[in-house]
Amino acid sequence: MASPRDLLLLLLLGQPWVGAAAHTTEADAAEAVVCGGTACYTAHWGKLSAAEAQGVCSQNGGNLATVKTKEEARLIQHALAQLLKPRAPLAARMGKFWVGLQREKGKCLDPELPLKGFSWVGGGEDTEYANWHKEELKSSCVSKRCVALPLDLSQNPHPDRLPKWFEGPCGSSGNPGGNTEGFVCKFSFKGMCRPLALGGPGQVNYSTPFRATTSSLDAVPFGSLASVACEAGAENQGYELLCREKMIEVFDWGITGPLCVNPELGCTFNNGGCEQDCFEGGSGSFRCGCRPGFRLRDDLVSCASRNPCSSSPCKGEATCVSRPHEDTYTCLCPRGYQLDARQQGCVDVDECHDTPCAQGCVNTAGGFHCECWPGYTAGGPGEEACVDVDECALNLAPCAQDCTNTAGSFHCSCQPGYVLSGEDATQCEDKDECADPTGSPCPGLCSNVQGSFHCGCLVGLKLAPDGLSCVPDHASTVSLAGVLPEDEQDRKWGTMPPATMSPSMLGPTRGSESFSTGTLSTGRSSLTSDVPTTSAHAKVSSPSGSPGLGTEQGTPLSKAAAGHSKPMGKVSVAAPSEDGEDGQRLLLFYILGTVVAISLLLALALGLLVCRKRRAKREMKEKKPQNAADSYAWVPEQPEGRENQYSPTPGSDC
Repeated sequence: MASPRDLLLLLLLGQPWVGAAAHTTEADAAEAVVCGGTACYTAHWGKLSAAEAQGVCSQNGGNLATVKTKEEARLIQHALAQLLKPRAPLAARMGKFWVGLQREKGKCLDPELPLKGFSWVGGGEDTEYANWHKEELKSSCVSKRCVALPLDLSQNPHPDRLPKWFEGPCGSSGNPGGNTEGFVCKFSFKGMCRPLALGGPGQVNYSTPFRATTSSLDAVPFGSLASVACEAGAENQGYELLCREKMIEVFDWGITGPLCVNPELGCTFNNGGCEQDCFEGGSGSFRCGCRPGFRLRDDLVSCASRNPCSSSPCKGEATCVSRPHEDTYTCLCPRGYQLDARQQGCVDVDECHDTPCAQGCVNTAGGFHCECWPGYTAGGPGEEACVDVDECALNLAPCAQDCTNTAGSFHCSCQPGYVLSGEDATQCEDKDECADPTGSPCPGLCSNVQGSFHCGCLVGLKLAPDGLSCVPDHASTVSLAGVLPEDEQDRKWGTMPPATMSPSMLGPTRGSESFSTGTLSTGRSSLTSDVPTTSAHAKVSSPSGSPGLGTEQGTPLSKAAAGHSKPMGKVSVAAPSEDGEDGQRLLLFYILGTVVAISLLLALALGLLVCRKRRAKREMKEKKPQNAADSYAWVPEQPEGRENQYSPTPGSDC
């Protein structure tokens, strides 16, 4: 069984005029048709969703109505007024009527455009006219949004206040929305015929191509059928006429003179059906005429101005110019505009299409203006209108170190020893050469400094003239050997000479702290230094009076010198400061203390091992058969003058 909603749809689609709903009469429906220009608008009752309303309109060759101009808005307002007029007075409440402005799901609001990102169902997204109820619309993109005209159902629309646009949910089948009352359709045509003029009593009914039947139209769409029924006394009792295209953009009914002429009434009824003047003749005959400045049209009823521009055929910016001795006109457009397809209105010319500017071009209504690209400024006419801006010459230089100007832009660079940083690559930060994943620039020790690095050597080595590699320091080795006894040297250095110790024996090899403690000698080589330097050694003494290790310092290495094996400059030597000697002495104490501690641990482990071996031997002896002499031991004779330094007694472990 069909639901009430399905029955309503069938009723709407099955009526001779689609706008007739269950609670309206056919006469009421006929009054809700308005035609003007080249389109007709029909207002309908029906609680439908926007999609269902569009389906009803499309069944008859139309769409939900567009409101692209004020003239179109007035025609729709007139149709709604006709729809509301025959209804009985209602309590004040609002109802909305769908029009064809929608925004699809996934398309977001664009507040910069007049239509806010919406588009017309019949096509068109760039129309300029808008009449939103609220300028701030919902920006949700997750659902489809539709536009309706809200009206007070208790009174007719005010002629001076065009209906506002209200956007909201589009509704769905079975749930169109609480205050949905109807919709407005639009049907477009090639042209219109003038309404038929009756010279006597009679009735005219127009059947339109969109299945609307009405007796009152200001313009009749092309293809409409007119049925004329004349009352008694007329020369002809009826007519069946069709609105046809007589020539290009000229439409008429194919008949001349007024209809239903009654000789007894003459010009007394409806002015004889004439638009302007009616002139009676003999025997009840009459004819139509026009006032000065007008001429009678081919239908012998209506009048046209002898000045074709008097009817303002040109629209918008266009100016009408009549042709001498002709009943024709021409529309002219101002500079920057051109005639539209109908040759009656003006549309803007996009001058930027012909690239009149050296760089950027911005089209405007009736003109254009040129712009320069970023990094350029206006500098002169013609091709040289835009000149490059030298960003590096500005007072506020964009780069932290070096700046290079380019055409339309610039780029920053850093001095040796620094790399670009920052989000815009305009800053410079120090490059840590010692942490380079491809390898340290120093064969020995390396210490990073701002913009450069230091190479250093262990005690017993010294920097080579290239400032990078290390060579044996015989003077340092001889000095250490002459100060410490041979057994003391072995105890402090083991069996390895100081000159052959690797950097890993002394722990970390980077950092300015390691270089200032006296555990190694450092050197710095510079490409830019022209000061003559000499080599010297500083001796550091430990608190116990033992001579310390010598240190050697130089100048920092430049970035260019790090990749060459040739000498890049002389090695300068500076005597360590008092604070440097204290740090070197302290680090020497730490190293010697560590060596002593390790030696003690080794001695203790060796002693424990010897004790365990002796205990094991003694336990083996105790397991042998005992005799009376097993509890005694012969004491060997000791040489006179010497004391037995070690003799374990029975029962002692060590």
